Amino acid sequence: MTTATATKTDRPKLPTHIAYQVQDREDKPSFWTRIGGVWEHADGQGFTLQLSVVPLDGRITLRVPSEKKKS
Repeated sequence: MTTATATKTDRPKLPTHIAYQVQDREDKPSFWTRIGGVWEHADGQGFTLQLSVVPLDGRITLRVPSEKKKS
């Protein structure tokens, strides 16, 4: 489909959640790195997790996107 005929529903959906790698550090705040996104399936029965990188340590945390930026 060409751009001229694309409709609003043809645009990619934004992720419902953002995936972060979280590394805990001694005596310091945890370090959060954005590593991907999560999309809910249209039938509401599951999710797709798409990662840009695969962390070797720490944990993966999924959060609802917000306007507030993490420092």
